[in-house]
Amino acid sequence: MINKTFNIFLISILAILFLAGCNGKLPGADARKFPADPKLRVEKNLAEGRGFKLSDQLNKNRGGVFEFASSNELWRASLDVIDFMPLNSVNYSGGIIITDWYNTENNANESIKISIRFLTNEIRADALDIKVFNRKCDTGTLNCIMEESVGSLAIELKKEILKKATLYKTEDNKKIKE
Repeated sequence: MINKTFNIFLISILAILFLAGCNGKLPGADARKFPADPKLRVEKNLAEGRGFKLSDQLNKNRGGVFEFASSNELWRASLDVIDFMPLNSVNYSGGIIITDWYNTENNANESIKISIRFLTNEIRADALDIKVFNRKCDTGTLNCIMEESVGSLAIELKKEILKKATLYKTEDNKKIKE
């Protein structure tokens, strides 16, 4: 008797909560926006990407679409331009290349570090954010001053990367046409 009363009470509470949450409307269901004919509704939903056809799912290739760094001309050009420098961090999916500190044998107390951030995959002037950092150390001590360079090196790097990326794009387009 207690179990039966409890079950009725529980079902009543759930029904009240369910009905109170509906407010007579279903989310996104406006009858004026959907055709009355079920076949037309199905076609509309499929056209808008809201459903799927089993035949489409069975005919799909099993793999996904992957873009590799070798297919991105800006990425390849950037790595080619700074290939003389040791790399500290390279993250294609994050769109950033950071070199390690680099110095020449002529001046061991001064070194540079380059950061290249990719803002888009398109080959254009605003696609790259290049920063060059200088580090100058006192001879014989560990005291170093690091600052962002405001010289023309970042501009020259960007020009060289864009030139090389354009050449790569042209070569890739020729290969596709052949």
